[in-house]
Amino acid sequence: MIRLLFLFLAGYCVYLIFKGATRKSAQTRPPGKPAGEITHKDPVCGMYVTEDDAVVGRLDDRKVYFCSMECLEKYRETLVDK
Repeated sequence: MIRLLFLFLAGYCVYLIFKGATRKSAQTRPPGKPAGEITHKDPVCGMYVTEDDAVVGRLDDRKVYFCSMECLEKYRETLVDK
């Protein structure tokens, strides 16, 4: 009985590893967007956003991309504190 339980758990672990290895990453781009679209990392929370969906801030003539206005405001607060 213990062997059967062990074999079942081992098989389930192999299944999860295989499922995770073959899954396409949905976190980097929303559904329906082309795979080659450029993404940028939000410097506050680390989330990746596309140029179309991002909130854009400017710092010394360069664009900085954020996932939300909250992250943009937190970024500005850190600049003021320095």
